[in-house]
Amino acid sequence: MMRPEHAQRPRLVEIRDNLLDRIVEAEREGWLGELEKLHNRLSGAENKLAQLDAEAARRTHLVYLGMPAFSQIPVRTTDDITADTP
Repeated sequence: MMRPEHAQRPRLVEIRDNLLDRIVEAEREGWLGELEKLHNRLSGAENKLAQLDAEAARRTHLVYLGMPAFSQIPVRTTDDITADTP
């Protein structure tokens, strides 16, 4: 499965809208076989849009981990090393 690029989002919206129009036409004309295919394609387009939205949401929720100060870094001394050895 290919990952959509965010730059392609307007095109995906256009495809989804076109599929919705074609579904309305197929229902009006009674094209039952065509309806199933269109619904499958619509589902795929909506899934791709949901992927793009989820990825955009993940990118906006950055976590600042910070940089520890030297005073926060634990220091081992030779006394600590000799205490660890039996």
